[in-house]
Amino acid sequence: MLLSRRAFLRWALGGAAALAAFAGYPFAEAMASPRVARYRLTPRKWAPGFKLHIAALADIHACDPWMTADRIKAICDQASALQPDIILLLGDYVSGMNLVLGDVAAADWSRAMAGLSAPLGVHAILGNHDYWEDLSFQRDPESATIAETALSAIGVQVYVNRAARIEKDGRGFWLAGLGDQMALRPAKQFGRAQFAGIDDLPLTLAAIHTNDPVLLMAHEPDIFDRVDARVSLTLSGHTHGGQINLFGWRPVSASRGSARYPAGHYHNGGRDLIVSRGLGCSALPIRVGSWPEILSIELG
Repeated sequence: MLLSRRAFLRWALGGAAALAAFAGYPFAEAMASPRVARYRLTPRKWAPGFKLHIAALADIHACDPWMTADRIKAICDQASALQPDIILLLGDYVSGMNLVLGDVAAADWSRAMAGLSAPLGVHAILGNHDYWEDLSFQRDPESATIAETALSAIGVQVYVNRAARIEKDGRGFWLAGLGDQMALRPAKQFGRAQFAGIDDLPLTLAAIHTNDPVLLMAHEPDIFDRVDARVSLTLSGHTHGGQINLFGWRPVSASRGSARYPAGHYHNGGRDLIVSRGLGCSALPIRVGSWPEILSIELG
């Protein structure tokens, strides 16, 4: 059957529109407003009557135009509006892409996060990109990072292989933060042939001297298989949910643990892990089947 000219044009324009929508979708998802991923659980060692509401943000990757200071502020406002007891930041505040119009300075992305507020405070770890993009740190791993300095300046407590006891309603728990497992990147100028971490799980847990439950922040989920019975729940980011997720097929993984634990809640051997799909992008400014998200976790 022959198409009329009008029918052909309608078909061609419809096809072109569909193709444009298909091509543009990965960028639209990357720029979308975050969904709130909600979890309710009582992990091991956590008293059933002890209620704690956590909001967690991961993988902001500040850059222009994909994650501007204005967008970061809007996301942080959305997180605070959940009225959590505590806010946890799971690392990677700086960009991990070359396809950008410009960087967002640490003073600007941290200022955009300054409105985060919760009764038990805002607590953070750093991610691999916070170290990788900091050439001063790469040259001298004993130096303070730009990201930690920026977060501390707005009153956020940063954890690198340390733990602190926190109380709510007369009950205590420990919050621990692991140093990044991929912090040091290989380069001849740095005298390193392969990636190396600054994580020290035994040192991190050594500070815990009561039987109160422990929450562990670890940017990469790779550490989960080595977490011992003292830890009630491990929280991670890093994976971006694969960033591209086609009906469960993820062509790229950010680490071995990211392939095994790409996103969501995992319960293995009595241990619990929740992995965030994060907010921003690295490598390419696209997301498919991995919508940006804020974690809302209710314990007890």
